[in-house]
Amino acid sequence: MNFETIISICLGIGLSASVGFRVFLPLFALSLASYFNVWELNASWQWVGSTTAVIVLGVATIVEIFAYFIPYVDNLLDSMAVPLAALAGTAVMLSTVSELSPVITWALAIIAGGGTAAAISGTTSTTRLASTTTTGGITNPIVSTIETGTATLMSVISIFLPLLAIALVIIMVFVIFKLYKKFRTRKVKNI
Repeated sequence: MNFETIISICLGIGLSASVGFRVFLPLFALSLASYFNVWELNASWQWVGSTTAVIVLGVATIVEIFAYFIPYVDNLLDSMAVPLAALAGTAVMLSTVSELSPVITWALAIIAGGGTAAAISGTTSTTRLASTTTTGGITNPIVSTIETGTATLMSVISIFLPLLAIALVIIMVFVIFKLYKKFRTRKVKNI
């Protein structure tokens, strides 16, 4: 495995983590990166860098961002976001990984791409639900702003500094694991 392949895996995982916060924003960032020749995608995914894809993903990104600022609509979107994030995380990984056998590429895409996106999306959904139930949705726009900011930052870092992105993803997954473990322990004690 060469260094370029490792970088492409880091890019895919970083963008997959971003997909866990916002489904379309990282796809739009990847589309822009391909359109402006910052990153070359696999031959079968070149269409992501087309003008049409940039426009469609740009509009979808704007709609998604604004929809998450509407309390209760954001919870409805979250119920759809986890499976969509898993699919988008898998697609991002497939489009960025290069020079690997199809079996390894698909395994990485499903496990690292889809799994990372689904884990982060599930955590953000839980956070928003907690915000809705404890504050009646008043703090949901703050949560949405943080999520959008994180997705934007992770997308930019993933495209320009993929090795840093993978380090940040490892930290995020570690924090999610710790929070899950803490929540799970508290839930078991209450039973």
